[in-house]
Amino acid sequence: MLLNVLGTNLIPCCYEPLTGFYRDGFCKTGAEDSGTHTVCAVMTAEFLEYSKEQGNDLSTAKPMYNFPGLKVGDKWCLCALRWKQAAEAGVAPPVILEATHKKTLDLIDFTMLLEAKY
Repeated sequence: MLLNVLGTNLIPCCYEPLTGFYRDGFCKTGAEDSGTHTVCAVMTAEFLEYSKEQGNDLSTAKPMYNFPGLKVGDKWCLCALRWKQAAEAGVAPPVILEATHKKTLDLIDFTMLLEAKY
């Protein structure tokens, strides 16, 4: 059973666009996921611009990676440390706690996530 940061069953983050490190809709992680893609977030213009400035353009489609490009309002599994970095810069997107994997708590304080609750 997969758990979220609330200690309950992890719910899917998004199927359209299909998200997750494993592209199964869930923000779960495993040994192959060096980025810990466990934070289910709702994209904002501020975050998408910030991510692009940091060298990770999430707005542009990359068909070779089956990546559609994200727009404001899309839900996406983000790397926990990138989300934390954005939070510290004041541009973190809102988080769906029920769809954010408990492994996130190894890297981000629960209070920080709770303050960004969607």
